[in-house]
Amino acid sequence: QLICEYRYKPQRHTAEHLSIMPAESFIARKLRFKEKLSAGAIAISFFIMIVAVAISAGFRQEIRAGVSAVSGDVLLSSAGFSYYGEDGSISKEQSYLPEIQAYPGVAGIQPAVYRAGIVRNGQDIAGVVFKGVESSDSTLHARVPEHLAGQLGLKEGDKMLSYFIGNKVKMRNFVVEEIYDSLLDTDDAQIVYVPISDMQRLNDWDESQVSALEVTLDRHHTSREAIREATAGIGSICALSATENDDMPVAQASTDRFSTLFDWLDLIDFNVTAILILMTIVAGFNMISGLLILLFQNISTIGTLKALGMTDKNIASVFLRVSSSLVLKGMAIGNGLALAFCAVQGSTHFLKLNPDNYFISFVPVSLNVPMIILADAVAYEAIMLLLLIPTMFISKVDPAQTVRAQ
Repeated sequence: QLICEYRYKPQRHTAEHLSIMPAESFIARKLRFKEKLSAGAIAISFFIMIVAVAISAGFRQEIRAGVSAVSGDVLLSSAGFSYYGEDGSISKEQSYLPEIQAYPGVAGIQPAVYRAGIVRNGQDIAGVVFKGVESSDSTLHARVPEHLAGQLGLKEGDKMLSYFIGNKVKMRNFVVEEIYDSLLDTDDAQIVYVPISDMQRLNDWDESQVSALEVTLDRHHTSREAIREATAGIGSICALSATENDDMPVAQASTDRFSTLFDWLDLIDFNVTAILILMTIVAGFNMISGLLILLFQNISTIGTLKALGMTDKNIASVFLRVSSSLVLKGMAIGNGLALAFCAVQGSTHFLKLNPDNYFISFVPVSLNVPMIILADAVAYEAIMLLLLIPTMFISKVDPAQTVRAQ
């Protein structure tokens, strides 16, 4: 009795195991996809897709941060505001500011004073925009963009003679306290940061008068639609909640003031979409060729499975399972290489760009995880749909001929 039990237990276990495992899965595990070229093409395609998504997100993040640093996402200023004079101030003490601060997506509100000026160092001059911000810096100290410092030969500790043209010409002698790397640091967009009190004295304003109030939005409100919606909402608060003692500022969206930059970002997104579609098609057709080779190599197996009673659909499922494992393997390799590239580029910035053409001196990368997952999922589904095309070959296989040939 013990010997019988010992002999039959393995048979009962095997039967249960086979009843749980589908026949398609069992057969698929026995087949091997030997097309290394197809696997390499899949990995390269996913590498390019993930890197493209990361670079697109990096450009949007860097440029959006640079624009926000220049004048906020929503700018509240008077209708008569001008960079070239002392007119057009508003008060930084408005009764409706708490409502704006509580508006969804608002991260902060900062007062600022803007004034166009001319900077001179020896025989070299340059036109800049001075921006007075609240800071702990000493009076008549300035933070100068790197491009301007190189253009005028300035370094930290140097004196910087500045001229302001309005009702009359005024001069200030600032000390370069810091040289910073600016995103929008070009010949026609150079911002010099100085204490707000210096600019208020320059314009003969009191401590409450400023050129504008800059409203900054959080990272979840970075799209054009979100910024414009926030601008409309903040403008409505100013119009509906202002009292007799409040100013009635005009709300301007950064997407309108820097429309060229946002148009350029939209073009990058369009290019990334084109790359995703192209790489998916390339990967899909590589897999189609590889699957056709696998089918031709296993014609006799297909005929045998048909003779055993398997339907065309079940046989197609076998080969699709084999192909799916290869696609997932290539996806994993491509994603891993892309993430490694992004980590190295994000920390070293070894790939450089011309800031005159790209607004930034390096290739930016940002790992937008939801977008990466979405790109992987859509590409995988598209490739598997394309692989349905070669499986139509299975219905053409005649088991009588293939088994006889075997």
